[in-house]
Amino acid sequence: MVDELSKEDNKPMNILLAEDNPADAKIALRAFGKSKLKNEIYIVNDGQDALDFVYHEGKYKDKEKFPTPDLILLDIKMPKMDGFQVLETLKRNLEYSFIPVIILTSSKNEEDIARSYRNGAASYIPKPVDYEEFVKIVDSFNYYWRVINKLPRPDMYKEK
Repeated sequence: MVDELSKEDNKPMNILLAEDNPADAKIALRAFGKSKLKNEIYIVNDGQDALDFVYHEGKYKDKEKFPTPDLILLDIKMPKMDGFQVLETLKRNLEYSFIPVIILTSSKNEEDIARSYRNGAASYIPKPVDYEEFVKIVDSFNYYWRVINKLPRPDMYKEK
């Protein structure tokens, strides 16, 4: 599947993982590391840090060190600001609303799923319990976001 990538598709994606559980973050990093595709993964552990990272505020001011993410993996239940608040805030900001946000959470609650999509989530993925299943999800995820799905350039969203 990943062998079908063009050179443009094979460049690393900048992925922001907003996850407050260190064990889940470690599993995600291992799964991405095992993938044939290389991604730059940045981890924050609360909702406010997720927004600060995207907006280049506070300790994330350095745009070279903390680039605008190509994709955000967002947990729902986090301290300071939950994932729903982060999602709603990002989608209201025209400059950053183009960034696809994938909800990656342990919740399988139907209302959480519906609320995520109502507020602009690109996808909702319940966290698998099994590590090998998580690796399969990461491989499928990489293929979809790099080969099948095409996003407009970020500069097309800026107000003129």
